[in-house]
Amino acid sequence: MTTKDEQVKAYQAFKKKLKLARLDDESGLSRGSKVSRILGISPPYGHPPEVWEELVQQGKLRREGGGTYALATERM
Repeated sequence: MTTKDEQVKAYQAFKKKLKLARLDDESGLSRGSKVSRILGISPPYGHPPEVWEELVQQGKLRREGGGTYALATERM
């Protein structure tokens, strides 16, 4: 069981890492198009796996497989 504070910090860190990954993909410095197709990422370090599973159960994240997660509100 994780605390509400841990969940909030982990969720914010996840959204920030996802945003940065998308900006990097769209920047043109990496190969690919100017529109990011990144939906899922591996969770940021520093938070226990239980936090991510708790966020999945709350419906904020969804498992994508291979240890990656995506925001539950976004679909391909």
